[in-house]
Amino acid sequence: MTETLQTSTAHDPGTRRRLPERSQPIDPRRVEQLLAAEWERFTSWSRGSGEHNKRASRSLPLGVTSSFQHWEPYPISIASARGAWLTDVDGNRLLDLSMGFGAMLVGHLNPVVVEHVTEALTHTGTLFVTPSPQATEMAERFQGRFGLDLLRFTNSGTESLMYAIRVARAHTGRKAIIKIEGGYHGGYDALQVSVKPDLADIGPAEEPIPEVPFDVEAGTVHVVAYNDLGQLERVLAEHGRDIAALVIEPVIENLSIVVPDEGYLAGVRAACDAHGVLVIFDEVKTGLTAGYAGAAQRLGVQPDLITLAKSIGGGLPLAAFGGKREIMEVVVDGRMAHFGTYNGNPLVMAAARAVDEICTPEALDAAEAMNNRAMDAIDEIIAAHELPAHTVGLGVKGCVTWSATPVRNYRDYKATDFGLAELSWLWGVNRGVLTPPGLDEQWLVSLAHTDDDMAVLVEDFRQLAEALRA
Repeated sequence: MTETLQTSTAHDPGTRRRLPERSQPIDPRRVEQLLAAEWERFTSWSRGSGEHNKRASRSLPLGVTSSFQHWEPYPISIASARGAWLTDVDGNRLLDLSMGFGAMLVGHLNPVVVEHVTEALTHTGTLFVTPSPQATEMAERFQGRFGLDLLRFTNSGTESLMYAIRVARAHTGRKAIIKIEGGYHGGYDALQVSVKPDLADIGPAEEPIPEVPFDVEAGTVHVVAYNDLGQLERVLAEHGRDIAALVIEPVIENLSIVVPDEGYLAGVRAACDAHGVLVIFDEVKTGLTAGYAGAAQRLGVQPDLITLAKSIGGGLPLAAFGGKREIMEVVVDGRMAHFGTYNGNPLVMAAARAVDEICTPEALDAAEAMNNRAMDAIDEIIAAHELPAHTVGLGVKGCVTWSATPVRNYRDYKATDFGLAELSWLWGVNRGVLTPPGLDEQWLVSLAHTDDDMAVLVEDFRQLAEALRA
């Protein structure tokens, strides 16, 4: 039976979401049949990855260097990469639409990055542990690009979030924080609360209960739903005097892509200002993938502090945190010390300079236009087959969300069709298109991708739609 869908809550005009006008349910038995066939197909062409995982598991837990990389029965092991393409240990070529969540925004082995890094390796040096013109120049470039008064470099998003919170605590003299339910912000203990928790553990949607893993010492962390100003205002009214900061991705990118309602981020800014609570935008995943100056400037809401990583480093480990001068002054006057042997080393500064040169407004706009063309084509397939799905995008990132209605928060995400999400991801992998593993599939169009590459993604989706309706 075809269902005519109602108009949804307006989303921020700086983001993209296209909902279907009509949809029909998909028989879950058909999904199960296709999944069984696809997993059998997977093991038929990836035996080398299976053997490598057995070997790797003898020295690395789960056989991987980050737990997210693992899936059952085993993940694909990659031997090399160039541009937008990967080669696995069996010699299969795969289109990379994961691109390290944005870390490979300029493509694998981008020649400008290679040139700059080679110059550092052969003539400049790799590590001084002293001030250097290379770090100063990149700080000045980031100042201008991202609108930061002061900033410091780190080596990972986790580090940047940890130090941003410590800056907020030192500046406000308060300890507690607020985070968004379901959101992921790296490995710092305080931010491990309510990261994709089981619904049974987190109470009613209108009054979320923080879920704290046993191995975590979190401190005081309040949890609120994304796109719900009422919840945020209630927590601030009750606890605001003790809260240092709200940590939020301006656009959530660990639940596929969840975009803010129109006016939501401005409301967050106003509510926090009323209680002297700092706003920290986690732009580790958005950053340059959201546009030339990141999501904050794209969406028109300026936080107190911003964290950056992934897209700024050209594939090398680089991150940063920074923001308003009066807040970052806590590092100057010693209220919060920030250390790090590898911070701003000349090797990663060389890569960062290359990325800054490559990622012009024109280059990023062209990649975003390519992403939008692919999503437009997928929208047509969704409409033709009346699929209970829709596309969401921000900058060069996009996804298909398996729901006919908008996903505005974690609880909505948990109500999507995970069987279809798994099938959609595996269907692509079996046809040479690699997106991040898990049930929150999301792709990234790098500066190395072409329209022909994106046509592969679109055609695979067309074939999946036909198989679902066969």
